[in-house]
Amino acid sequence: MRRPIAIGLAFVAFVTCTQVASAQSDAFPTRPITILVPFPPGGTSDVVTRAISKKVTDATKVSIVIDNRSGGGGVVAAIATKQAAPDGTTLFLTNNGLFAITPALGGSDVRFDPLKDFTPITPIVLFPSVLVVPTNSPAKTVKGLVELAKTRPGGLSFASQGVGSGGHILGEMLKLETGVKLVHVPYRGAGPAMTDIAGGSIDLLFTSYVSAAGQISGGKARVIAVTTPKRSPIMPDAPTMAESGFPDVTLDIWHGLVGPPGMPPAVVARLNEEFVKAARSPEIVKLMDEQFAAITTSSPEEFHKLIASDVDRLGKVVRKAGIKIQ
Repeated sequence: MRRPIAIGLAFVAFVTCTQVASAQSDAFPTRPITILVPFPPGGTSDVVTRAISKKVTDATKVSIVIDNRSGGGGVVAAIATKQAAPDGTTLFLTNNGLFAITPALGGSDVRFDPLKDFTPITPIVLFPSVLVVPTNSPAKTVKGLVELAKTRPGGLSFASQGVGSGGHILGEMLKLETGVKLVHVPYRGAGPAMTDIAGGSIDLLFTSYVSAAGQISGGKARVIAVTTPKRSPIMPDAPTMAESGFPDVTLDIWHGLVGPPGMPPAVVARLNEEFVKAARSPEIVKLMDEQFAAITTSSPEEFHKLIASDVDRLGKVVRKAGIKIQ
């Protein structure tokens, strides 16, 4: 009598596993997916999103449309995502600048809560920042830069990509940690800021390596530190900010996928599975290496913890520094 029971139990287990596998497969959206990207076409984050999306489409046969919606520095796309149906057909490529810094600046148009109004899927790409100075700067190290600031009655000038940008926050972190006078000079993007660094009219700038690579290779700017936890393979001789004696001056700009609130866990799990697999493919990793960026993925739960950590840490910097939208 035991053999029929065993066969019956095995059959039930087989049917159950088949049903679970089928449910997981069915959880992926069957209708076209739209990914809102808060930047114009052609930027690194846009390029990697399109490349990853193509791989996901090839694997799932579900078409993915990239909607470049840059209004309000990403706020417009964030609100549109918040209000979308939670069925997995609307996703948003956000970043810690928009989720952690923008709300802390206090703008009245920020009508979203980064922790309550979105469903994390996975981070996608990480842009390490570097601290650059003009080639003719006497500062060869971060400590040397701080000592130089102490000798200048007016302190040193630091450029940024704009008020509330990653470069601005890092400059304020350095000011708060050292107590030296650093005068913020906001620009409209990294390009104009790097031009003035190369010309020697600005003393320092935190920016992505890809933004500074041209001036660095041209001998007009010099990297004195990287903000990553470990040294970059691109610049193995450049010490980290922690090695330089300033472990709290760290910020890597990540970009990742989120969806509307209330998405079914099975849909979230399937989206995470497909986008992580695509992002980790050798072709995408190579593409990001060429852009001096790094692929970074995680579970939705780990991504939520990352968002929460940055909301807390970067929000405190904004408030301590008294940064406001101008």
